[in-house]
Amino acid sequence: MKTNHMNQYAVHAILILLTAACVFPFLLLITSSLTQEQAIVRDGYSLLPKAWSIEAYEYLWNKSTSLVKAYGITVTITIVGTTVGLLISALLAYPLSRGDMPLRGTLSFIVFFTLLFNGGLVPTYLVFTEVFDMKNTLLALIIPGLLTNGFFILLIRSFFSTSIPVPIIESAYIDGATEFKIFYQIVIPLSLPILATIGLMLTIGYWNDWFNGLIYVTEPELYSIQNLLNRMLSNIQFLQQTNIGGNNSTAAAGLPMNSVRMAMAVAGILPILCVYPFFQKYFVKGLTIGAVKG
Repeated sequence: MKTNHMNQYAVHAILILLTAACVFPFLLLITSSLTQEQAIVRDGYSLLPKAWSIEAYEYLWNKSTSLVKAYGITVTITIVGTTVGLLISALLAYPLSRGDMPLRGTLSFIVFFTLLFNGGLVPTYLVFTEVFDMKNTLLALIIPGLLTNGFFILLIRSFFSTSIPVPIIESAYIDGATEFKIFYQIVIPLSLPILATIGLMLTIGYWNDWFNGLIYVTEPELYSIQNLLNRMLSNIQFLQQTNIGGNNSTAAAGLPMNSVRMAMAVAGILPILCVYPFFQKYFVKGLTIGAVKG
């Protein structure tokens, strides 16, 4: 009995340490964003800074108009991209999970092949900008992320194969249900764990995406939050490193570069941290069951 209790205490202690290791960076991020710039330069980053300040957030507040617009663009592309991407992945994964589907093996290989090879950046850029003329449009921030993610499709396919009872589908056939009716009324309700898991992955991918905005968007009014924050940080670095009229700009020298960097990270990650708890109960279950080889 004592051995079991000791093992339980040891497991709890390890889990507490792991939790602390995960929480510590976020606490350090938040406190650093609320630290006076001079204190960071003098004393470094600390969980308990000697000088508190909100100057980094004041700097961001002065850019509030741009931030609100960038948040709106990011929320739009995240919602649209996640919804459509999840629908495309599920619609492709469902027939691949059916053992009686013609050419099932060939299509599964094609999906798997996309995990190993891609067309490369230059051909992709030329196709989106020259062929489809999507440069400086919201579609340039949505469509590239909709290109089939083979990992997500195979994960959903495995979930469908192992978690959707075949007798239920056969019974629906006997009752006269069509394939689409079976998919929307039976398969989707039974697949909420894996769909929530993939939806969360897609959401994080779209929310954190800065690369598509970097190469396809040059107009500031179309910047997502990640691109805007990156541009703001680049501007601060440029002002601090550049001589203006032969002398360093006093205003530039006073910019809270280090604390602003942390405040930007908080502004970028906070919405995802708020959303994640609602998906957490599905995330582990969906990822575990979907990863079982079908």
